[in-house]
Amino acid sequence: MEKSSYPLTSDITRLRCATPPRKLRLLLSLKSTLSLTLCILPFDLADYQISQTITMASLQMAALLSAPSTPVASDRVRVGSLRLSASSSSASRNGCALVVRSEAKVSGGGVSARGANLVTHVVAEKAAAAATSADSKPGHELLLFEALREGLDEEMERDPTVCVMGEDVGHYGGSYKVTKGLATKYGDLRVLDTPIAENSFTGMGIGSAMTGLRPVVEGMNMGFLLLAYNQISNNCGMLHYTSGGQFKIPIVIRGPGGVGRQLGAEHSQRLESYFQSIPGLQMVACSTPYNAKGLMKAAIRSENPVVLFEHVLLYNLKERIPDEEYVLSLEEAEMVRPGEHVTILTYSRMRYHVMQAAKTLVNKGYDPEVIDIRSLKPFDLYTIGNSIKKTHRVLIVEECMRTGGIGASLRSAIIDNFWDYLDAPILCLSSQDVPTPYAGTLENWTVVQPEQIVAAVEQLCK
Repeated sequence: MEKSSYPLTSDITRLRCATPPRKLRLLLSLKSTLSLTLCILPFDLADYQISQTITMASLQMAALLSAPSTPVASDRVRVGSLRLSASSSSASRNGCALVVRSEAKVSGGGVSARGANLVTHVVAEKAAAAATSADSKPGHELLLFEALREGLDEEMERDPTVCVMGEDVGHYGGSYKVTKGLATKYGDLRVLDTPIAENSFTGMGIGSAMTGLRPVVEGMNMGFLLLAYNQISNNCGMLHYTSGGQFKIPIVIRGPGGVGRQLGAEHSQRLESYFQSIPGLQMVACSTPYNAKGLMKAAIRSENPVVLFEHVLLYNLKERIPDEEYVLSLEEAEMVRPGEHVTILTYSRMRYHVMQAAKTLVNKGYDPEVIDIRSLKPFDLYTIGNSIKKTHRVLIVEECMRTGGIGASLRSAIIDNFWDYLDAPILCLSSQDVPTPYAGTLENWTVVQPEQIVAAVEQLCK
C-alpha cells in the first residue's frame, strides 16, 4: 500500500508508536479528518487488518472524546483478557490517555497461563442481569422505530463505549430513521457513516468490539449483510472460541428485512436461516415497540454477538411503553395469548397474522395458545415445553423459508425434547421456497395468510 494513496496510514503509524501524551495530541489532530477519510476510502480497504487499524484510530477515540461530561461509574472496562482504561472522569479528558493492556502471561515452563483456562464453549458466559416487569403505567406512546432509537439512545448515554456504524446512519438518520438525531447528539465518530461496503464496516465493527467498544452495526437492508457473511461467521461468531476466550465480541448487528413492501427479491430476504447455523451468534426478533426497546438494550449489554431482526412492516406500529427503564431477556419467549387446545409458535410480523386468525378460531370454538418465541437462537424450550405439555398440539408459523428455516429447527427441537407429549404431528406453515415477486398480489401469496392458519388449526384439532 503506497503512502501517497492513503495519507491516513502514516498518521496511524505515528499514532501507534507515540508515547501516551503524544498519542492524545495526534488523536485530537485527527479527530476532524477521520470521519471524512473513512467515507471516501476505496473498497479494497475491506481487508480485515486495515479495518482493525482504522478502528483503533477512530472508534476508541470516539468513545473517549465523545463521552458525556459527567463522571463515569468506573474507570475500567474489561473485555476478555483485555482491559480498556481511561481517566476516572471524562471531564478531565485534556490530560488523559487511552491504554490497552493485556493480562496474559507465560509461565517459565513455556506453557501459557491461560492454557489452564482454555475456553471450550462457543459463547461468552452471560452476565447476571435482572429484567424488569412490563407494566405500562403511565408510560408514553412510541412507534417501533422510535422505540429502537430510544433504547439505543439510552444505552449510548449510559455507556460511552457504545457506538453506531453503517450506511447513512449519521446525519440522514438511517434508512428507516432509527438513528435520527444521534449524530447531532453524540458526534460523527460515535455515529459513523460508512462507505457502501458491508464487508468492510462489519469487519470494522468486529475489530472495535475486540478492542473494547460495543458497536451497533446497521445493515441498510438485512439482505445486504450477505456481503459480510465471512466476517459475521468466521470472525463475529467464532472468535471467542478460536481465540481461547481472549476476546469477547459484544456487537449488535441489526437492520430491516422481511416481505411486504414490494421491494423485490433481493430486498425481501429473511436471513434467520442463514445465520442460525453460525456457532456463537444469538438471534432475536422484535415484534412490538415494547420488546423492540427491551431487546435492543439487552443486545447492547450482552457479551456475545447478537443479531436483531426487524420487520419493515412493523416500524410504524405504535404502543405505550413504560417511562422507567427496563431490559428484556434475550432468551425468553413471550406468552401472547393463553389457551388450551393448540400451541401456536410464531415471531415477528407473523405474530399479527396469528392473532388475526385467533379471533376467527375463537369464534369457531377453539382456544389457541399463542407464543411469540422472540429468541430465535437459542429457543426458550422452557416456555415452549410447558405449553406443549398443556395443549399436546403444535403449529409453527413463520415468514422464513420452509427449507432450512427457523421452523424446521424448532420442529426438530420439539421432537427431541417433547415427543411424548404430542398427540398430533407438528405442522409448520412457512413462506414458499421461491424468490419474492415484485407484484403485490404475488408477494402476498408467498407468505402465510390468516386463512391458512385457521385451516391448519382445524386440521390439528380434528
